[in-house]
Parts: sequence; C-alpha cells; structure tokens
Amino acid sequence: MTLRVLVADDHAMFRSGLRAVLDTQPDLECVAEAADGRAAVNEVRRLRPDVAILDIRMPRLDGLHATEAILVDPGNTTRVLLLTTYDQDTYVHRALRAGASGFLLKSLPPEELIAAVRVAARGDALIDPSVTRRLMARLADSVAPPPAPASLNHLTAREREVLLLLARAYSNAEIAARLGIGDETVKTHVSRILTKLDLRDRVHAVAYAHLHGLVT
Repeated sequence: MTLRVLVADDHAMFRSGLRAVLDTQPDLECVAEAADGRAAVNEVRRLRPDVAILDIRMPRLDGLHATEAILVDPGNTTRVLLLTTYDQDTYVHRALRAGASGFLLKSLPPEELIAAVRVAARGDALIDPSVTRRLMARLADSVAPPPAPASLNHLTAREREVLLLLARAYSNAEIAARLGIGDETVKTHVSRILTKLDLRDRVHAVAYAHLHGLVT
C-alpha cells in the first residue's frame, strides 16, 4: 500500500527537498505541494492524502489554522504533521489542541521524519520520545493544569498506570516490560484509554496527561 502525502511550505527549496526524501521510499508518494496554508487546505480537500506535512509559518493561512480547517471537515481522513524551525511552547500547545498528529522540528533527521509519516498514517501518531519528553515537560511548566476531568474516573487502576507511562513517552514494548504484561495487553489498554477519554491518538493522550497535571 502506498501512502499519499501532501507537503506545504512557503520555501520552494525545502518543499522540493522534502518531496525528494519522501519519493525515495517505495511506500510513500508525494501527491501535491502547496506554498501557503489556504492552498494546502484546498489540496487536502481535493486529494484526500493520507498525511499532510504542514509548516507552521506560512502566508495566507498558517499551519495551525490550516490544521484546524482540515480536521474540522467531517469527511476528513488526512492526518496532519506540523513542522517548524521554531521550538516554542505556544506552538506545541496550539498544535495539539488543533488535533495535529505530530509536532516535529525541521532539524529532525530524514529517516525519523519518514518514520513519523508512517506512524501518523496508521493512526498511532507517536512523536519521537526525546522530542515528546522535552517539549511536554516544558509545556507542563508553562500551562497551569485545569481540574482533573470526571472522565478519569472511568479508567481502571491499570489503565491509569499505562496512561502515565504513555505521558512519559514509553513505547508499548517499554510499558509491557515495566508492568510485566504482554504487548497485546498494552495495546488493549491504550485503545480503552483513548475510547474512555475521547482522545484521538497517543499524542493527545500525552498532551491530556500533561495538561491536566497528571505528570510532574
């Protein structure tokens, strides 16, 4: 199965370079480029790619507002990865609130960006653990946690444990080893957590835990 990807960035050379990287992979195809956020939204609605990679700073419509416009569409099936040169807490917060499946720095090695596209396409949306730990820790420091929502009471004690490990960017294998359970059991717990808390994916589970002060 070939994953269809859209690339949006106002720098033509960066777009071309990213397209070249994606097109080296047999399972990835860059189906369109856009130079601004408005064009990106229109192309996503026209082509319905599996993943859209958007720069945050773009003319006409920035990547954050473009993400919101893409994901609010009831017929949307596209996952959004946001790229930026600027590592700012406010960008991370807004990206996750908008529903993005990843927040990546442009300095990310090509092989890790390729991996992020595949992860987002399958709906798992796991950001590189080192990036998650660093950015989420800073986000937690900069945002006062609201009161814990009542939906947390729907989680079992084991599901709470898994959620806290997710928030610390543990992989399924690491969670399984830590808790002494199987990988499939971890997947089941993660699925139930997302359902009970009405979360889109693992990235938003991480954001949820940090924004609600569950992780210190």
